[in-house]
Amino acid sequence: MGELKKELKVAALENGTVIDHIPSDKLFKVVEILKLSDMDKSITIGNNLISKRIGKKGIIKIADTFIEEEEINKIAIIAPKAKINIIRNYEVTEKHEVELPDELHGIIKCNNPKCITNNEPMQTVFYIQDKDSVRVKCKYCEQVINREDIKLT
Repeated sequence: MGELKKELKVAALENGTVIDHIPSDKLFKVVEILKLSDMDKSITIGNNLISKRIGKKGIIKIADTFIEEEEINKIAIIAPKAKINIIRNYEVTEKHEVELPDELHGIIKCNNPKCITNNEPMQTVFYIQDKDSVRVKCKYCEQVINREDIKLT
């Protein structure tokens, strides 16, 4: 008898997005951010996969979908080392790590109940203080929020 196959094969994407190197404990938060349960496209989700870089990782493949910058910024807050691969005609045409911009507009809710953004109809603006540990500061009330306390809109 031949060698035992120990790898699960998943169909290749013709066109779409692959989000790789998501920490396993953050995978389902990324699923939630992307609203994958509402999507009618083919989606493959793998979790607790072996990764030399981060120990255990998650991966998401979404057919015929290319995610927007706002969604990428939300993923960067949750999984700052994730990688995005854009697939076109079965080939990786773009490959990049998610990266937080210097400012985030309208995607984080301020934790300060007295902040004007929680009391007036206006968009939040946060400055990134630390991209590695993900620490942000509200433009309006100067509240500093660490990654574990960030609430996405």
